[in-house]
Amino acid sequence: MIKQILPPATIGIVGGGQLGRMLALAAKAMGYTVGVLDPTPNAPAGQVADFQIEADYADEAALAALAARADVLTYEFENVDLTALAAAQRQAALPQGTAMLAITRDRLSEKTFLRDHGLPTAAFAAVPDAAAVIPAIHRIGVPSILKTTTGGYDGHGQVDINTAADVPAAQALAASAPCILEERLSFVRELSLMVTRDGRDEVRPFPVVENRHEAHILHTTIAPAPNLTPGGRHQIEQLASKIAVALDLRGVLGIELFESTSGVVVNELAPRPHNSGHYSIEACNFSQFTAHILSICGLSIPPITLTQPAVMRNLLGDDLETARRTWSAHPDWHLHDYGKAEPRPGRKMGHITVCGGASAERLAAVRLEGDQDEQN
Repeated sequence: MIKQILPPATIGIVGGGQLGRMLALAAKAMGYTVGVLDPTPNAPAGQVADFQIEADYADEAALAALAARADVLTYEFENVDLTALAAAQRQAALPQGTAMLAITRDRLSEKTFLRDHGLPTAAFAAVPDAAAVIPAIHRIGVPSILKTTTGGYDGHGQVDINTAADVPAAQALAASAPCILEERLSFVRELSLMVTRDGRDEVRPFPVVENRHEAHILHTTIAPAPNLTPGGRHQIEQLASKIAVALDLRGVLGIELFESTSGVVVNELAPRPHNSGHYSIEACNFSQFTAHILSICGLSIPPITLTQPAVMRNLLGDDLETARRTWSAHPDWHLHDYGKAEPRPGRKMGHITVCGGASAERLAAVRLEGDQDEQN
């Protein structure tokens, strides 16, 4: 159990993107004061917070200034400077600590943690430099995927290895940064769930959902995951509970999984709210953002329930403008605009959630002008 922190206490959020924005909105609804640290003027989270400190995330003085004005600190992304964060927690509570962040921000540490706790993962090998690429391929085999151990997202910082022709690109990536080689699994679909742990140490899993990607970026999330057996759901919830306890989880954690014909394996962990949990704002009794705030503030959280089925669709780049134009024709849309100044290809600008009805109907409802007839 951790100390309860009640409104109107100040929550300091490191990071001012869309996750910070939705965390701030959830905290403000409960009566908390919110401050944000982000280098971007008028950042998405800064627009809805009580104050924003404009500085780099690694700026120890700026992080100390945020901590001095806050009762509790949290973060919205993994690439926070651990040294600066550790120093800041001398001034304000950091219930999530730095150990969980250190594990989950590094793919090799994360996979090793999962393996050491008896959790199923793809086979993997460390690739510290270019010379280690070929020995790792001999060990893991092909097809496989080489990924940088830190950084990289939405398909960046990785190389698919299928034949000998792919080895030079893999060696170039490994020469630029430490990497991990992972077996490329043949899987049926990607599943995920959010999980939290409240002030009484009760683990609260969210519904298991199905994720569909386009160009390595999450496109749609279907809640609940269609055709998942009660036994399969229970197994995944047990995995989530084991991970939450092992990490001494505070806040929320996103768990990405692959469902294969031979079972479920854990792919990645995200020690914060996650894109695939956005549906929970409209479709659950408590959203992932509200649960995160309650957890870091040491408060109780009841069992999380799905109050209605939902589909969430990301709005990337110019999708947001398209959605705005046609919004009036879609009263079933819950449209979320992240307040970002500049749309760029692949940039997450907002999302749409549609609730109720069958999965096929909800998937059809979130199609935009110019989309293909079928999503895959």
